Amino acid sequence: MNLSDYSVILKAKIAVPAPKEKLITRSRLTEALDQGTLGRLTVISAPAGFGKSTLLSQWVHSREQACAWLSLDELDNDPVRFWRYVAHAMCAVVGEESAGRIRQLASSFPSMSALTFLDALNNELYELPRPVDLICDDYQCISNPEIHEQTAYFLEYLPDHLHMVISTRAELPFSTMKWVAKQESTQIRTLDIQFTNEETQMYYSELAGLELTADQARQLSGHIEGWATGLQLMSLSLRSDRNFSKLIEEFKGSRHDVAEYLFHEVLSKLPADIRHFLLSTSVLGRLDPLLCEHVTGDPGSPEKLETLKDLNLFVIPLDTEHHEFRYHHLFAQFLQEQLKRNDREEWLRLHVRAAHYLAGRGAMEEAIEHAIAAEDYALTEGYLSRHIPAALERGELGTLLYWFGNIPADYDLSLEMSLFHTFVLVMTKQLETAEYQLERIQTSLGSVQDAARRAQLQSGILFVRSNLVFMNRDFAKWFAFIGGILDNIIPENPTYYNINYNLTEPLVRRTPMGLNGVLSEDTEKIGTMFTGALEAHGWQDSLINLYVKQSLCEGYYEWNKLAECRSLMPAIERAATSKNIWGLIVPLVIMEAKLYMSEGRFHMAHHTIDEAAAKAEASGQGMPWTKLLASFRVRIYLRENRVQEARKEAAKLGISGKDKPTYNQEYHYVTLARLLGSQHKEPEALRLLELLKPQAAREQQLASLVEITVLQALIQHQWGQRTTAITLLHEALIIGEQNGYKRSFADEGPEMGELLGVYSRLREGGMNKEQTQGVSDAYVQSLLELFPKADKPIASRRTKSQTESLNPSEQKILKLLQQGAANKQIAAELGLTEGTVRVYLSRMYEKLHVSTRTQAIIAAQELTLSGE
Repeated sequence: MNLSDYSVILKAKIAVPAPKEKLITRSRLTEALDQGTLGRLTVISAPAGFGKSTLLSQWVHSREQACAWLSLDELDNDPVRFWRYVAHAMCAVVGEESAGRIRQLASSFPSMSALTFLDALNNELYELPRPVDLICDDYQCISNPEIHEQTAYFLEYLPDHLHMVISTRAELPFSTMKWVAKQESTQIRTLDIQFTNEETQMYYSELAGLELTADQARQLSGHIEGWATGLQLMSLSLRSDRNFSKLIEEFKGSRHDVAEYLFHEVLSKLPADIRHFLLSTSVLGRLDPLLCEHVTGDPGSPEKLETLKDLNLFVIPLDTEHHEFRYHHLFAQFLQEQLKRNDREEWLRLHVRAAHYLAGRGAMEEAIEHAIAAEDYALTEGYLSRHIPAALERGELGTLLYWFGNIPADYDLSLEMSLFHTFVLVMTKQLETAEYQLERIQTSLGSVQDAARRAQLQSGILFVRSNLVFMNRDFAKWFAFIGGILDNIIPENPTYYNINYNLTEPLVRRTPMGLNGVLSEDTEKIGTMFTGALEAHGWQDSLINLYVKQSLCEGYYEWNKLAECRSLMPAIERAATSKNIWGLIVPLVIMEAKLYMSEGRFHMAHHTIDEAAAKAEASGQGMPWTKLLASFRVRIYLRENRVQEARKEAAKLGISGKDKPTYNQEYHYVTLARLLGSQHKEPEALRLLELLKPQAAREQQLASLVEITVLQALIQHQWGQRTTAITLLHEALIIGEQNGYKRSFADEGPEMGELLGVYSRLREGGMNKEQTQGVSDAYVQSLLELFPKADKPIASRRTKSQTESLNPSEQKILKLLQQGAANKQIAAELGLTEGTVRVYLSRMYEKLHVSTRTQAIIAAQELTLSGE
């Protein structure tokens, strides 16, 4: 197993447990499970030891249908971790193409809400070509209410060919009555799963080699109540005492009492070395020979594991190769209680040994769990400091909170670790607690004698304070704070300042780092001061500095401050390229192409995107960056009115107007909607946008909301629905004015200028105050100034002198454009390459002051060039 994989996904958690070699076939239950697949959900609920997992494993191995399996534990109470494991479990049973998309989706989960992630996951699962079962075993480990709500939501929209099975020791904490009423839920409860008299007699006869009479089997079933673990324990006792009737009569009382007695009986009759091995390895959640050998110090661990398996001593294989095992939960619990009660020091020592070994193998999550169990909080702290960057990158904030919550309040956590804890509190929006803790850390700085350590802490505080300010919008406190440290020399803190904030988005403005599109004078001022402080301390190449600069760069472009936008780009490009950070390179390339497009230099926009795509492929980056660049290339073609080229490029995106679009692919679907609109397929385009818009609203993604709403308005206007178009435009303008957006409107071209002109005239005449509320005349006028006058045809501003400035080749090209020739045809006609034709077109557009071939044709018609 690759250690990097090991630290992210434990394969044993998503592997179907290996079948036991000897099992009683329980046809009545497997048939009930088969019948349940006709509905949406099957729930198996029974106390520990009734054979839920064994039954499900037997069922899965008895059929050919694909099954995804997830074994849950307490660490899965983190929503990001829970659904990431569900996604990876599904990857094991779908085709490689689907698995690649699902893995990509899982890696981007922290950047979107859980419900949006589930929409996208379900959308992928709709494409599966065959039925699939998803089994979530031990759901009683999940106590997080958010996960319960999300699971209910997931079930609500589950594709018809996907069936979910949940096994649990308790009632599900969310209602399934809707599915029961619709006969889409099968319930298998304790009374159903317990062994019948006949199954009890068969178990002892076929598996244990013990012949019980029908009356003895009935008595035993009555005492043990069909409890599978009780039957197994009893068989071990019956082997050593053939007086069956006497033994059966003695075993009365609660399951816990019976288990305690029987486990003790079994343990006491084992050889001393096996008994010692069982107790020593009971601290482990899973067993493999090397781990057992290290923890126990016993080189004979592999042989002892085989002995336990041969004795049928509650050892459950976790893989078909029998490399990893675990003890039955009840047996493990009994052994652990015995060890803790009789030798607490040994219990703690074994956990420490396990922690050290697992940390050395890169299994940091398990190492941290063992360090906590060992009550060695210094060791816990050390492991946490090593693992936090990876957990932050994966977005598993709930897991980090769980670990911090297991460290006692009276333990003197270091200031560094307290600062980590504070950052997690900020990111989970526990702002009051975070503020209190941050103030305490800042107060404690004075007691830190080591100057280097104090400076490193101050560096981290700057980062955490900045995030806290952005979360609670307390800008005044940040200005006061930054003003007090600007002149101090503090070092870069690598943990905080080199997080890669963008793994999937075409623009940083669309990420939390870019505040999802929020722009204001305060955010500009803070961004400028923040980057100034970082660069003053020599951190100009830190990722935090580069991402804030890129956010500023994109913000300046949106505000139409193009000079300021350009001024930031060289430094970002140099550092991002040297570090090979594609989450910066792609947004920067797109910004560069947008600037070229704003100047009408479309050939340079294409060149910039093509060059970046080639480098991405050569560097092995591939998805998602090449797909985003292809999507932007479609947009360039559409701005040039080269619809056929746009259509061919869009085919590479692998999406359709009939899809159910999801947020993680929003950029591509909005691109497709633009293409459909340009092809006058208005209903298809509007359907996609209507489905995307609520998702953008749920993510509070302002940049997306404005783009989608603007596009809806333009397509409705194109379709002749002026009233609807004006209403939608007003909706976009409200958000636009609040954030000073300009290019989101200007980049839509003359069609937006025309629509704004209609809107402006209606404001002057027919619209009442309620219809115009939230948008000022001054803002509308500032946008109109970005366009040629909306009430005059664009070409009417051309002059004869402009036309005469065209050279003969350009005039021939213009004439061919009027005849409807594509670039390829023009190239063939004039003996040029297509690239040269694009250069000619770009220069010609500049001379005519147009930006598309349609505008050039209109200009030619007005100037009667067609006869030349």
